[in-house]
Amino acid sequence: MEIKLINGKFNGVDASVLISEIIRVKIAFLENKINAKSSEEEIKMRESHIKELQTNLSEFKKSITKSDLKAINLSCNLTIS
Repeated sequence: MEIKLINGKFNGVDASVLISEIIRVKIAFLENKINAKSSEEEIKMRESHIKELQTNLSEFKKSITKSDLKAINLSCNLTIS
């Protein structure tokens, strides 16, 4: 099964907000999975993934700021198998 989550052209501000919100939700999901029952390995893995997402978001926002594009094409499909 495939779900088209995002498919279109967006201005820089809208693209930044949309991507930021998606990443914010994913980070919140990972943070909620960390609890007292989590192993040290699980915690480190999730923290590493959170840092990676934060870094990617920061780099994306910098590229949007430097870019003079009128429209940004975004496409995101979820493949469920």
